[in-house]
Amino acid sequence: MDNQVNEAIRSEIERRRTFAIISHPDAGKTTLTEKLLLYGGAIVEAGMVKGKKNMRHAVSDWMEIEKQRGISVTSSVMQFNYEGYCINILDTPGHQDFSEDTYRTLMAADSAVMVIDGSKGVEAQTRKLFKVCRMRGIPIFTFINKMDREALDSFDLMSDIEGELGIETCPINWPIGSGKNFQGVYDRLHKKLIKFSYDGDTIAGKHEVASVEMELTDPALGELIGEEALEKLLEETELLDGAGHPLDMDMVSHGELSPVFFGSALTNFGVEPFLEEFLHMTTSPLPRQAKEGTVDPLTDPFSGFVFKIQANMNRAHRDRVAFLRICSGKFEKGMEVYHSKEGKKIRISQPTQLMAQDRSIVDEAYAGDIISIFDPGIFSIGDTICDSRKIVHFQGIPTFAPEHFARVRQVDTLKRKQFIKGTSEIAEEGAIQIFQDPGKSMEEVIVGVVGTLQFDVLLYRLKAEYGIEVRMENLPYEYIRWIRALPEGMSEANDLTLSSDTRIVQDIHGNLLLLFSSEWNIDWALNHNKGLTLAEFSENE
Repeated sequence: MDNQVNEAIRSEIERRRTFAIISHPDAGKTTLTEKLLLYGGAIVEAGMVKGKKNMRHAVSDWMEIEKQRGISVTSSVMQFNYEGYCINILDTPGHQDFSEDTYRTLMAADSAVMVIDGSKGVEAQTRKLFKVCRMRGIPIFTFINKMDREALDSFDLMSDIEGELGIETCPINWPIGSGKNFQGVYDRLHKKLIKFSYDGDTIAGKHEVASVEMELTDPALGELIGEEALEKLLEETELLDGAGHPLDMDMVSHGELSPVFFGSALTNFGVEPFLEEFLHMTTSPLPRQAKEGTVDPLTDPFSGFVFKIQANMNRAHRDRVAFLRICSGKFEKGMEVYHSKEGKKIRISQPTQLMAQDRSIVDEAYAGDIISIFDPGIFSIGDTICDSRKIVHFQGIPTFAPEHFARVRQVDTLKRKQFIKGTSEIAEEGAIQIFQDPGKSMEEVIVGVVGTLQFDVLLYRLKAEYGIEVRMENLPYEYIRWIRALPEGMSEANDLTLSSDTRIVQDIHGNLLLLFSSEWNIDWALNHNKGLTLAEFSENE
């Protein structure tokens, strides 16, 4: 009987696919996400992200400020089934000001889909996100979008990806023209043509153009796409076959080669062929490293880690939710689990899965799945939750150094409790980092963010969710470093020899840090305090 149970768990885990979608803003990431959901039957109609006149919004954008601005500022998690696969999509913010949320989300993904605008190529935020993927060594698949608009030369796009990102590329399909001359793609794997035909009615519904299976030597092909287009296609495919990189799945699995697909998410063209090939190429959940050794998703009991916390998703209930990536085994509703950091057992009675802000109770979930659990204030980002039969501690998720700082204080001093609660909860989510002078109270805090748009989100959320008006004053600091070790014989940070524009602060965990206005100040502090050890990021243990 146990073998049958184990085989059932194995079967469920092996059909899981968990991936993040990353891109520069406006490359079409949210549109592609929604079209994938359409094919899985998870939604019936796609919401339009932009356009103030149109009041429909992307299903993956649930926060009010996201709907107002037409951008994603927090990661969303969506699950659907498609042709026997159970797919978990992690949709991430494209705007660079929210890149730290994306960093954490990539820790929960097994692979990444990189969406690139065909008319722009690799953009700044794509480079930044790609570096995180390479740091983790996860497989990266590329979808070059908007081919129904004027695009860069396809070979130039390949060179751009390889040159800018330092990864080899292998086109799985190849475009025939772009913009007004876009006629479809040639599927190099299955040796067939997929003809582009858009009638204007396919945006909302689930629709793929029928494939035209035709050899490149077929005389009818010239009649279908035109002799000039055919001649160019023959030249380009011959060049790809002769000089292009072959599809090497071992390189793909190590993040060294990216399979590339061309299409148009808005018109649905190329989306389903991409989805089908991607699901075959990417893997089911892989083993993960813990302090105690390797955790096998198939044979080890339940384990997972918290990679995201979100407060007030449902304003009526003032709730706080922790997002848990399951790394091994099977989770069941109501099961007793072990909280590694707290060192005690807890019971999770109402786990849910999310489709944007819509929730459904989960009876069971498996390695690769993302579930959300009610957080009464006991979870932090990076916490490990596991079966007490095998206690593990997954590596903490790094906290990256913020680049912008401001002093924030409440306007109404009678709302001190709300101010402390609001800033602390938003900081615990990882949306901001808060610091204060050692030993001082929290009538005011120093807020650090990766991008300045996070300040706007903070002000909005404090007012909308906690009823607090605040004053904010920008500070001249640009660098922050965690103090790993003081000079030998020194017991307090106050004994350090520092320049006048360097400041000692502490974070919400009580760790001491230094704020600097320039890199020169960092070097000055290190040169005048021999043995001082500083770090650019902190691990959440």
